[in-house]
Amino acid sequence: MDTPLHTIAVVGLGTMGTGIAEVLARAGHEVIGIDISDAAAHQAVTALEASTARAVERERITEEERRNTLARFRTFSDLQAAADADLVIEVVSESYEAKQQVFRALDSVVRPGTILATGTNALSVTRLAADSAHPERVLGLHFFNPAPAMKLVEVVSSVLTSPRAIEAVTALARELGKEPVAVGDRPGFVADGLLFGYLNQAAAMYEAKYASREDIDAAMKLGCGLPMGPLALLDLIGIDTARTVLDAMYSESRDRLHAPAPILKQLSEAGLTGRKSGRGFYTYAGPGTSDLVPDALTPQPAAEAAAGREVHSVGVAGSGTMASGIAEVFAKAGYDVVLAARGLEKAETAKSRIAKSLARSVDKGRMTAEAREATLARVTPAGSLDAFAEVDLAVEAVAEDLEIKQQLFATLDKVCKPGAVLATTTSSLPVVACARATSRPQDVIGMHFFNPAPAMKLVEVVRTVLTSDEVHATVRTVTTKIKKHPVDCGDRAGFIVNALLFPYLNNAIKMVQEHYATLDDIDTAMKLGGGYPMGPFELLDVVGLDVSLAIEKVLHREFRDPGLAPAPLLEHLVAAGCLGRKTGRGFREYARR
Repeated sequence: MDTPLHTIAVVGLGTMGTGIAEVLARAGHEVIGIDISDAAAHQAVTALEASTARAVERERITEEERRNTLARFRTFSDLQAAADADLVIEVVSESYEAKQQVFRALDSVVRPGTILATGTNALSVTRLAADSAHPERVLGLHFFNPAPAMKLVEVVSSVLTSPRAIEAVTALARELGKEPVAVGDRPGFVADGLLFGYLNQAAAMYEAKYASREDIDAAMKLGCGLPMGPLALLDLIGIDTARTVLDAMYSESRDRLHAPAPILKQLSEAGLTGRKSGRGFYTYAGPGTSDLVPDALTPQPAAEAAAGREVHSVGVAGSGTMASGIAEVFAKAGYDVVLAARGLEKAETAKSRIAKSLARSVDKGRMTAEAREATLARVTPAGSLDAFAEVDLAVEAVAEDLEIKQQLFATLDKVCKPGAVLATTTSSLPVVACARATSRPQDVIGMHFFNPAPAMKLVEVVRTVLTSDEVHATVRTVTTKIKKHPVDCGDRAGFIVNALLFPYLNNAIKMVQEHYATLDDIDTAMKLGGGYPMGPFELLDVVGLDVSLAIEKVLHREFRDPGLAPAPLLEHLVAAGCLGRKTGRGFREYARR
């Protein structure tokens, strides 16, 4: 196994196999492409020609490099072509029977020192290795789609795998410009192990008609900075593939979060497998395309019953970062804002925070000095909620404590004029509990802004069973006027974003707790393999471990799902006062400022 991995065979020339072949050929390796389908082999060559032509147009490679790449890629329909390969990577269908058939045939074809790698992301590498005549040379090499663009490669070893085989493919991954992450053998490995649970929960959320597919996808893109929403991503991956992966994960974990949502079975058995079939959660212009067309799979949003109430002035209650950020957003949009805190001094401090934020915008050329002054002039600080007497919309942004919020809403009920809309920015508490603290629950709604409010485009609009259609329409209209994107959801724990985000974060903590992977490897896997702007532990330390634990507890209490119980490691860190960046230590240590 000390032989350099010069000649590499790729068995299975679908989208993933072709992508891997391109990566290898562009890096200077002789690539033997093998597929029993002549059509698949022809399509792989055509795809490689088109991909390298685009690379030349974008000046990423020269015409000579393109010709050399194409010359290094040869296709065959018989596994015998792999006889001289130093490494064979199989990327056939995700089934034990299909993969075992390939490995058994390869045992009688390749040299004893040839490394055999499976591209599985759901099946047991150990089981595949055990069926091989030389189990020590079998491992997993999990590329991500599209292989030429995605930087992550998971190197999966079993208890039978030779360290030298692992070292050889790890070195190969680095030579290809990829980031190898070493993981143990369990379904989903790191990236898919975390990603597919999240995708499954999104599918279940849509199936329950809690939110529309568009709102779920927009919420996760705008609220978390993800490159794609979960339902669009399921269509890209393939709904049948996702179901297979989840089945394998559930067979091992028995965690209900991994039990495939029934809609995945319904769609896949109907042949609605996503982009590759032309229809999944969305409908596409044709199989294999990404162009969306309208369809009847998802009901269109109902027309709003009324245009809503007129809103000219807004009251914002609170003096923290979120309150000042929300006040800034409304003032920028032209609304007169009363910023009320417990005492005029606190309110003045909050307004000075707005002034500094606007000054930074002027320095960066995002607004003029005149616009800054006009925006500031619209913000009136006040030392009590009595100043909300004439506002059309009151928005509370105080501490995430139900008793405090209920007391505040009871006060708003007395102070605000009839017809004023009363909104809470809670991220985890029941909106209806705030509504019941008033004599006008029909006027109460949730407006969940994301931090930092001036920068984040998403607002979750949370209506309770008591919220009137007119109030709902009012808040949607106002949200659009302040240049935010409203998504509708019902009044249940976590709404859309936190209900999908925090189980994913909790599962990442469990991976570390079980010594399956390191903090760094998990963060790297999710950034490079999932396209996340931050790894889960980077994000947890930014959000705050105490805040994260509180949200996990709310989700667990609401849904009564054992899989949502906070990871003990998170509870232990919070008990020790390790709350993240704000204390200088969370999952990692930070330099104190």
